[in-house]
Amino acid sequence: MSANVGNQSGQLTLRRDVKFNGVKVFSATMVADREQLGEKVSDWMARNSHYKVTDIVVTQSSDEAFHCIALTVFYFEDVARR
Repeated sequence: MSANVGNQSGQLTLRRDVKFNGVKVFSATMVADREQLGEKVSDWMARNSHYKVTDIVVTQSSDEAFHCIALTVFYFEDVARR
């Protein structure tokens, strides 16, 4: 469920079929925090069920000391509801 499925070249891949007007990023570097990311995303989605999630991108990056996981949630908010 990603705009970058199969893209490991570092290039941005845009999909015209994925429409969004909001983005929420969850990230963690510490082991305990990384283990809880899925629950944090699920909790946020439950509390914001009025948003329609259109895509989720998982990104992993590392250096010599740290490993970071980021879950980027793209969603569409019906602005007429405001």
